[in-house]
Amino acid sequence: MARILSIDYGKKRTGLAVTDPLQLIAGGLATVSTYTLFDYLKNYLEHEEVERIVIGKPMQTNGKPSENLARVEQFVHRWQKNMPQIPIEYYDERFTSVLAHRAILESGISKKARQDKALVDEVSAVILLQNYMESRRISKK
Repeated sequence: MARILSIDYGKKRTGLAVTDPLQLIAGGLATVSTYTLFDYLKNYLEHEEVERIVIGKPMQTNGKPSENLARVEQFVHRWQKNMPQIPIEYYDERFTSVLAHRAILESGISKKARQDKALVDEVSAVILLQNYMESRRISKK
């Protein structure tokens, strides 16, 4: 079985998470500069088998698109054009950053470490992937 990779796409930084090969557990992969994201993923895919990519769909709490949606859509179109063999799909990412901040705060790490925005991005990607995997489990029942 191949992995599932998730992307918490940001204007400057992008958090990444990935499942284990059996798709049981989501774990943080990295936070990369958004500018280097495409090349980072191509390199990663040379070494790891990925079945699909899940990318956060940035929406406001009222259901309207956030300002980042246009950038996300540009990336998705580029991905579909250049890497069509690996499907990419949207998943609602509302509240993942809030949940990431809460998880980091409750983890007990130092205040300085909690202020690391890259950590928040990576944890957000993990939460996004966990939520996606849980929704798949529920829909299969």
